[in-house]
Amino acid sequence: MLDRRAGLTGLLLALASAAAFGTSGVFASSLLASGWSAAAAVTVRVGLAALVLTVPALVQLRGRWSLLRANVGSVLAFGLLAVAGCQLAYFLAIGRLSVGVALLLEYSGVVLVVLWMWLRHAQRPSRTTTAGVAVAVLGLVLVLDVLSGAEVDLLGVFWGLLAAVGLAVYFVVSGRTDGALPPLVSAWGGLGVGAVALGLAAAVGVVPWRTATADVDLAGVQVSWLVPVLGLSLVAAAFAYASGVAAIRRLGSRTSSFVGLTEVLFAVLFAWLLLGQAPGVVQLVGGVVVLAGIVLVRMGEDRVPPAPVETLPEGTAPAPGDRPQRVRTT
Repeated sequence: MLDRRAGLTGLLLALASAAAFGTSGVFASSLLASGWSAAAAVTVRVGLAALVLTVPALVQLRGRWSLLRANVGSVLAFGLLAVAGCQLAYFLAIGRLSVGVALLLEYSGVVLVVLWMWLRHAQRPSRTTTAGVAVAVLGLVLVLDVLSGAEVDLLGVFWGLLAAVGLAVYFVVSGRTDGALPPLVSAWGGLGVGAVALGLAAAVGVVPWRTATADVDLAGVQVSWLVPVLGLSLVAAAFAYASGVAAIRRLGSRTSSFVGLTEVLFAVLFAWLLLGQAPGVVQLVGGVVVLAGIVLVRMGEDRVPPAPVETLPEGTAPAPGDRPQRVRTT
């Protein structure tokens, strides 16, 4: 009963995180149209999110600096690969590819998660999970409308695949539970490292840096540039990453990575409702196909045998108050 409740909580958190990530397109588009560069928008987004999470993260850490030191490798991997690396690679990819192709390449990272869990942790996917992978990827192709006039560039493909690696690292690193940081602290540390890395990349000219302070058009309304900046930072970064890490801890890396595909569906929905960019029939069909793939993946994960339970040697009595402990296999 407890596992089922944790699974439901994890699913709701994953969907909330995907929806929050999905708002980034609406907020960012208003800034980009007013003269902001993509690198400036994402660096401010990540840096301000890390700043906002600082106090609650320190409260949750409760002075356990040794725990932070023990997880410094995970924090660096999260910040450098899952945040900064993924974002930079994606921006470089869309400079050479259509947005749809770049997104498809980035989200192929969910397949990398399945392969990693198989090769590294011997968690071979079931036939149902494998079918779900194929169905979800097919649905993503339809949602992104990649097949209509897609532009292909080898260097762009390389950057897109590098973004996929960053996305996979996000799900794999966040899925670690033994001795791991609390989700909020993990998100704060990763965002902080990512902000520094992105800032350095902009400082040395790897990516262009442009900002503007004029009012912007957000969903047809003239607002201060601070409104989309705060939306990107508080909703599409601070809340999105913190709830995403919490969801991955409950669902596991593999299932949560496929639920994360709904970010694309939410992005299309918000663009439709707020920007008037109505999806076509093919995209709507693709959305249904993606959801079907996620259901299949979840069904496949539910069929994985439960972790074995430790038993005491025959003739050994348990100590008072002792209970059998489950052995984690991930």
